[in-house]
Amino acid sequence: MQEEIESKTVTLAITTTKLTARVLKEAMSKYLAYKKQKRHDKKLAGPVKPTGKQTVKQLIGQNQGVSNIEVTDSNIKSFERIARKYGVDYAVKKDRSASPPKYLVFFKARDTDALTAAFTEFTAKQVQQKDKPSIIAQIRSLAEHIRATSKDRVKNKEKGREL
Repeated sequence: MQEEIESKTVTLAITTTKLTARVLKEAMSKYLAYKKQKRHDKKLAGPVKPTGKQTVKQLIGQNQGVSNIEVTDSNIKSFERIARKYGVDYAVKKDRSASPPKYLVFFKARDTDALTAAFTEFTAKQVQQKDKPSIIAQIRSLAEHIRATSKDRVKNKEKGREL
């Protein structure tokens, strides 16, 4: 009886091993077929057209005409954020020949309206930031005010005890 159970156990282990090997072989072949199909679909789709920030070479390579605007502001990152918001294809090139570096923003000719809207929002944001007082300056002035009032309070306490 014991030998019969042992032989059945060994037979079961062997068949499950063969089964897992077959399943593994099938899974690998399906995965390879999937990768081959994906590669084939990618070839049919053609080259991917870059959008947003890109190099000047990529922008010119799209054959849609390129224009540029000179920006002297060193805070070009805030412009990039707004340009992404408006979906403008652009390239930024830093001109180091001037003492404060200038930035040339290249964009497609068809994006003129979107770029105009982006620049108006950018300039409005810059003006608003200049009008807004600095939080650090406000904190420093409040700290000075608190120090001055705390000294007066200490002097007043001492005067009250002397009377």
